[in-house]
Amino acid sequence: MMFEANNHFALLGLPVQFEIDTDTLQSNYRKIQSEVHPDKFVTASPAERLQSMQSATLANEAFQTLKHPTSRARYLLQLQGIETLEDSNTAMPADFLMMQMEWREAMEDAQLAKDITALEHLLSTMKNEAKAMQTVLANAIVNDPNTAAQIVRKLSFIDKVSADVQHIISRLED
Repeated sequence: MMFEANNHFALLGLPVQFEIDTDTLQSNYRKIQSEVHPDKFVTASPAERLQSMQSATLANEAFQTLKHPTSRARYLLQLQGIETLEDSNTAMPADFLMMQMEWREAMEDAQLAKDITALEHLLSTMKNEAKAMQTVLANAIVNDPNTAAQIVRKLSFIDKVSADVQHIISRLED
């Protein structure tokens, strides 16, 4: 069975909205992958093998996009024809810029001190800030897409700094 869906939500059997049931996402993804996985098509015709590979790739892309809140929000905005312009629009409110600078300084200080506890605390702080933004984002995607795009840009930054902090923690633990 091959899948053609007009969007990631339809493909994975989810409503087109920011708040999703991640268990259903996971379950529906596994079901699709079990049906279209290329290993099931080893003896099939070349065309069927290609179709299987394309369907598995599409399902994987949809799953990866919807699994993460930032990419899910970005995708929802793209469905509305709105680009978040994270690479070109780096303008941020002053309070968020200050918070960014404080996080970066705290990260550098903790890294120099090899203080994993401080880094974990910083991660927790950023995660809480991201959760607060995601709460606002669910409504903004529907009612104020421009504000939603700005929130996605902020979340994208938080995701990057969080990944940096996690990388430092991993290095310090080794």
